Amino acid sequence: MADSLTHPPSVDRVLTSEAGRELVEQFGRNSVTLSIREQLDTLRKNLNNLPTMETLLSHLKATLEQQARFSLKPVFNLSGTILHTNLGRAILPESALARIVDIGGSASNLEYDLDDGRRGDRDSHIESLICHLTGAEAATVVNNNAAAVLLVLNTLALGKEVPVSRGELVEIGGSFRIPEIMSRSGCSLVEIGATNRTHLKDYRHAIGPITALLLKVHTSNYEIRGFTNEVSEIEIARLAHEHNLPFVTDLGSGSLLDLSKYGLPKEPTVSNAIENGADVVTFSGDKLLGGPQSGLIAGKKTFIDLIKDNPMKRALRVDKMTIAALFEVLRLYQDPDHIHETLPTLRHLTRPVEDIKRQAEALLDPTVVILDSIADIGIEDTESQIGSGSLPLERIQSKSLSIRPKSNSDALLRELSDAFRQLPIPVVGRIHDGALLFDLRTLDDTAGFLAQLEQLNLPGSTS
Repeated sequence: MADSLTHPPSVDRVLTSEAGRELVEQFGRNSVTLSIREQLDTLRKNLNNLPTMETLLSHLKATLEQQARFSLKPVFNLSGTILHTNLGRAILPESALARIVDIGGSASNLEYDLDDGRRGDRDSHIESLICHLTGAEAATVVNNNAAAVLLVLNTLALGKEVPVSRGELVEIGGSFRIPEIMSRSGCSLVEIGATNRTHLKDYRHAIGPITALLLKVHTSNYEIRGFTNEVSEIEIARLAHEHNLPFVTDLGSGSLLDLSKYGLPKEPTVSNAIENGADVVTFSGDKLLGGPQSGLIAGKKTFIDLIKDNPMKRALRVDKMTIAALFEVLRLYQDPDHIHETLPTLRHLTRPVEDIKRQAEALLDPTVVILDSIADIGIEDTESQIGSGSLPLERIQSKSLSIRPKSNSDALLRELSDAFRQLPIPVVGRIHDGALLFDLRTLDDTAGFLAQLEQLNLPGSTS
């Protein structure tokens, strides 16, 4: 085993070795066989530098372990962005997680009517709850809000024109833009107004014989200030209905509550849009709503029924786990007096700064013990942002644990950031003004954060 190989061994020789049999037991014969063949192919390209059999098996084991490791994992989001798109957006409440386990672990009546023993509608499990919370007549759910907009336009505007204000032609993330979604839906965009000012007369002049509907897009991910004008939902709805056209509003962030009652900036709600005359409203499930990734469509039953009958609905529908989680999240909204305690997104948004400060003080000394030799640790005032395009200009006062290298080295700062991301539960912060900042507004598990600090592979260490 210790001598270098004189030629690449056969697959069978590796498989039948004691270590090979152990790998087969652990990872399965097919996976091990495939990995052996890949390793041997590499060896044949460099016959002058063959390893020992022991080294070959060690490399094989490391490769199989890497392949078996699930790359998606929990992280500590201490970036300062509460709804971080790259870090999974909204955190689900415990009741939603329990419901996912319950439904995902067994057969269910997803599309089965238990009363009459016939095929059912998966929307039936959540539709009435959505309607109750929004005032809509009917509702359906797809896999995200971009899909919701796509499906609505494809259903109601295929081959026709849709006027939209130039100031609302937003990019919604990942380079996906409203004009591109409209094009893929099969309708034609008619740009009206200017970037900063659009008037009711612009909508009126754009209405023609092939106008399908009027669309308003809530610009949740940016804001124009100064010499501006936008037309209200009430005015657009009135104009649309004068011409027997549906009025569609894309709210994006999907707030179901008046956030101002929690000391946060006021954000348009779905019920506001429906009260203002919107026939169809689309909104996200995993932004301000605080649920799983999904796109909700609520409004007049006539239009929702058409949307449900679109063949594209099947391609965009959500699965049973999403429905289970969404139900539990929506159910929490029936108790608005306590939802800021039970819904993680709202709890993080409303968390008092004094509470965050106390947590920072509890973390300070243990972090100093680990990092004192290379960095100065402190507590700094900072500002969190909501994220995912919600209330883009608003900031929430917070506290951060700051780590500043004693050497003022940018390279050391990056190495420290890398080291925290390599922990069993990676810690994601942000580098700002010569420091690695961990915004604690979203840290729920203080003990879990501290428990793994001793595993930090610090720059310059030999571990």
